[in-house]
Amino acid sequence: MVVDLSLRHTLHKRGMRMTPQRQLVLDAVRELQHATPERICAHVQRVAPAVNITTIYRTLDLLEGLDLVRHTHLGHGAPSYSTHAHEHIHLVCHRCGGVTEIPPGELTVLTEQLQERFGFVLDPSHLALSGRCGRCTGHTETAAEANVS
Repeated sequence: MVVDLSLRHTLHKRGMRMTPQRQLVLDAVRELQHATPERICAHVQRVAPAVNITTIYRTLDLLEGLDLVRHTHLGHGAPSYSTHAHEHIHLVCHRCGGVTEIPPGELTVLTEQLQERFGFVLDPSHLALSGRCGRCTGHTETAAEANVS
């Protein structure tokens, strides 16, 4: 485990202690990229078996409050956590469960319209949109096949 100096600095600046559990949870989120609290817990428990799911949830809440991780709901289950460096929009097929990642810039027009019309500033950097994928709607050409990225 390598101590994250930015995490340590952020915690100390707010009067909180750096703990091995906090570092392990942040490391797990970074390594797994998209993971539920249960997957993060299993990952952390490989190194620290005494860490329980309650500690994982509390730590994820803290890290999200510190703006180091974010969560999104990819369906009806538990939220999925990732770091801010991992920014994209999820297209979640509610029929087959497939998830496609697209760049946040794909929603530029909508983002601008929401701000102009309603003064609402959308953060499309880690968003999940539900619908049906190309395979399930009969459109088998994917973005990769169409050379769209």
